Amino acid sequence: MSIHKEVKKVTTHVLQAMKARDEKIAMLTAYDYSMARILDAAKIDVLLVGDSASNVMAGHETTLPITLDQMIYHAASVVRAVERALVVVDLPFGSYQGDSKRALQSTVRIMKEAGAHAVKLEGGKEVKDSIERILSAGVPVMGHLGLTPQSIYKFGTYTVRAKEEAEAERLIKDAKLLQKLGCFAIVLEKIPAKLTKVVSEELVIPTIGIGAGPDADGQVLVTHDLLGITKDFHPRFLRRYLELFDEIKGATERYIHDVKTNDFPNEKEQY
Repeated sequence: MSIHKEVKKVTTHVLQAMKARDEKIAMLTAYDYSMARILDAAKIDVLLVGDSASNVMAGHETTLPITLDQMIYHAASVVRAVERALVVVDLPFGSYQGDSKRALQSTVRIMKEAGAHAVKLEGGKEVKDSIERILSAGVPVMGHLGLTPQSIYKFGTYTVRAKEEAEAERLIKDAKLLQKLGCFAIVLEKIPAKLTKVVSEELVIPTIGIGAGPDADGQVLVTHDLLGITKDFHPRFLRRYLELFDEIKGATERYIHDVKTNDFPNEKEQY
C-alpha cells in the first residue's frame, strides 16, 4: 500500500519516506477554511498557505504587498480545516530578508497564532542566517529556489530561471546548502526540467516542482489556477482541471434571473 493511502497525518518525515519510496508528493495552495477542508478531504499531502494570496485573494499584481498579519489570518483559517495535510506557510516579503532575528520573530508568530506546521522562504545562501535561526527554534523550513516571486523586481520578469550554466550551477549549490542547513524540502519554480532532474537526484530531501518538469519529487499548483477560478493566467505548466469561473458565473446569472422573475424563492423554499 502507498504511504499516501496508509498515513493518517502527513509530517516532514512522511514526505521524506515518500521520496525514499519514489512516491510523488501532491501539494496545493489554500487560503481559507472552506477550500482547505475540501482539499484535505481529498487527501492532499501538503497545503501551502502561499503569499500568492496577495494575487488571488487580494488582487495585487505581485506577492510583495501581503503582510505578516494577513498571512497569519489566512494560515489560521486553513489550519482550522485540516486533519491530514501538512500545512506550510510562506514568510511574506520583508519578514525575514536580511534580519535573522526578525525572521525568527515572524516564524514564531506564524507557529503560535496560526498553528502552522512549517514555514517556507525564498532564496539560497543570502537567507542562510534566517534559516539557521528558524531551525534552531525547532521549526521545519521548506526552501524555494529558481523563480522567486518576491524578487520579481530584481529579475524584471517571470520567465524561466537558471537556463544559463552559471545560474544553474548556483542553483545546485544553493539546493545543497539548503539541505545541509536542515530544510526538509525545496520548491523549484520555473526552471528547466533537466536541471530539476539533476537537483532531485542529488538531494536526499524532496523537491516540489512548479513549472519545473516531471522529475521533481512532487508538484504544486495554485488551487485557483487548477480550478479555473482565475481566468487570465495561462502558463505552459498549468493544467486546468475545471473551469469554475464560467461555472460560477453561469450559476450566478441563473440566480439573478430567478430572483428578477420572482421564481426564487418558490413555495417549497419558504416557511
